[in-house]
Amino acid sequence: MELVFVFLIFGLLGVVLLSMNALLGPKKTNPDKEKPFECGSPYLQNEIKPFPIKFSLVAFVFLLFDIEVVFFFPWALIFKEMRGPALFIMLAYGAVLAAGFIYAWKKGAFEWD
Repeated sequence: MELVFVFLIFGLLGVVLLSMNALLGPKKTNPDKEKPFECGSPYLQNEIKPFPIKFSLVAFVFLLFDIEVVFFFPWALIFKEMRGPALFIMLAYGAVLAAGFIYAWKKGAFEWD
């Protein structure tokens, strides 16, 4: 029951903040603020080279596997108490993690050209 009140309070807070923004926020637009802007330079300027997507892909894969590996620590803490079930659960989790790693490797996510 308390959880319902917490959700209602946060929902009410969201409504209050959105209405305060509508009432107190700026009303006039500025033409300079409406122009597209990217990385401190005018949009599609000739001297700017596009940022390679490969870096973003490697960073995303790193974060994905880094976050998944963090789940091994709580498992290590409860392993002595659960023994058998914890081992099989973590073997299944490790198999999924290994399958994702092999898939990313086969797709060439780790090759840097």
